[in-house]
This record gives sequence, C-alpha cells and structure tokens, in this order.
Amino acid sequence: MTELLDAAAITAALADLPGWERQGDAIVRTAKLPSFPAAVSVVDRVAEIAEGRDHHPDIDIRWRTLTFRCSTHSAGGITEKDTALAASISEQIDAAGG
Repeated sequence: MTELLDAAAITAALADLPGWERQGDAIVRTAKLPSFPAAVSVVDRVAEIAEGRDHHPDIDIRWRTLTFRCSTHSAGGITEKDTALAASISEQIDAAGG
C-alpha cells in the first residue's frame, strides 16, 4: 500500500505545483483552456497518462474549464502517486495554453 503524505510533505509538494491546492484528502487544480476542443484534448492526454500509471484523477469538464482532483482512495488521502500525477497533468495543461 502507498503511504499517505503528512501535512508538511503535502505543503512542500504543492510549492512545486503551481495552481494546485489541498482540499481535504485531495489536491485540486482548475484550469481554463483556450477552447472546448483544447480542454478535451488535455483530458484525452491525461487519461492516457493515468491509464499507464493505473492511477486516475477525478475530472470535471465545464466547457473549457477543467478541474482535476487527485487522491489515492485506497490509501485514504494524498500520496506521492497524486503529486506525481499532478505534475504530469500540469505539463499537459501548460502545453495546451491553460
């Protein structure tokens, strides 16, 4: 089982993840993309990354606004899997102009 990060480790990880914030037992980022197709394209790329890692974020799509929520449900909170996935999500958002 993956170990939960303590509050200090989460704070340190978030310092390297601009746009992400802690919300309870998850880290969350909302981003506006230039268009709806650009947003869906980001979701497609994130889905491929998540599937490859067998670690999937919750994703909310509202036109061109995406919200990603990362939490390791089996561990009951935030783990290194979540911070690593968040970094990859940010790369996709940034590459798409979000």
